[in-house]
Amino acid sequence: MNKLFRLKQLGLLVLAHTLAIIREPGVIFWGIVFPILMSLGLGLAFTKKSDTLRKVAVISNTGITTSDSSAIFNFLDKRCEEQEPKNKDDFRWKLEIRDEKLGKSVYLFYELGWNDAIVLLKRGTVNLILKSNGGETEYHFDPVNSDAELTYLKLSSMIGKGVVLPPGRSEEIKPLTVAGTRYIDFLIPGLITLGVMMSTMWGISYGIIEKRSKKLLRRMVATPMKKSHYLIALLTVRITLNFIEALVLLLFALIVFKMNIQGSISALILLFLAGNIAFAGLAILLSSHTSNTEVGNGLINAVVMPMMVLSGIFFSYHNFPDWSIGVIRNLPLTMLTDGMRSIFNEGAGWQQVAMPVLILTTIGVIFFGAGLKIFKWH
Repeated sequence: MNKLFRLKQLGLLVLAHTLAIIREPGVIFWGIVFPILMSLGLGLAFTKKSDTLRKVAVISNTGITTSDSSAIFNFLDKRCEEQEPKNKDDFRWKLEIRDEKLGKSVYLFYELGWNDAIVLLKRGTVNLILKSNGGETEYHFDPVNSDAELTYLKLSSMIGKGVVLPPGRSEEIKPLTVAGTRYIDFLIPGLITLGVMMSTMWGISYGIIEKRSKKLLRRMVATPMKKSHYLIALLTVRITLNFIEALVLLLFALIVFKMNIQGSISALILLFLAGNIAFAGLAILLSSHTSNTEVGNGLINAVVMPMMVLSGIFFSYHNFPDWSIGVIRNLPLTMLTDGMRSIFNEGAGWQQVAMPVLILTTIGVIFFGAGLKIFKWH
């Protein structure tokens, strides 16, 4: 009876938690049907108000003669304010256009190689790529991205003016067919990670707090059940449910939107598990002591809402001020989402996601240990 780990007891607890969850119709709708409806709606008819800040990648003119690159680089030199980038994430040229009726529009131009520009396009940092090719100015962008099309229309009108575009030189639109550049490719990994956070935080935290407030946990004190077994069983059921929900959403995206996973499947599974562990541990810590559902609701929202807004689920977090980017990147949801997108769209493998997996797992284990230490039944 004093064994540290009792498999039979743990198995029965897992079964009990599973039955308690699946008999609720809302679990099926909010966990599986709702994410699919959200991805379908946003993927087919996503519209967003035009940003006043637009970021554009300019392919480096290394190996290109001055005459060949004059259409683009003469425009940048004559119309834009130039600065020396301190690191690869800094822009090189900046253009501000002020209009009394439309307000100010700011264009930031990043000088990059082709591969780096494609990566930033997939991440949503830039939405258009400028390239000079044999005297022609090429505009590379996703043709179904309305914001990218608007950026193209505005830039092509400016670059094509006066001496900036020499006579006899034409402009050419290059719609991007590179896998992973569509908005839906950006959205689906974010919806998967958002589902992980919401499911664990509300499913575990609020469930425990509600049971404690109704005196249901008090009845378990008299049983020989270990609280560690109770919590591990709860985590096991929730993580399993998250796997099923994510798999259904992923299959839907693969079939309907023809998505593909360019990176390592095993790395994706490991990262997904690490994200579940991180948020499950945090959920246990938040719900370990309080029995007031109002307090619990506030604690959960204090964690969930900032990350849902800041971590780049529906739009790139690079739209936030530069001073905040470093903080946003270190949020658990951001690490998980960036890692998932790198595997989906950039072909990342074990090496690229090893650090996020380690950090997320460590966070989960530490939080779970702390929550287990202060956990109370009543």
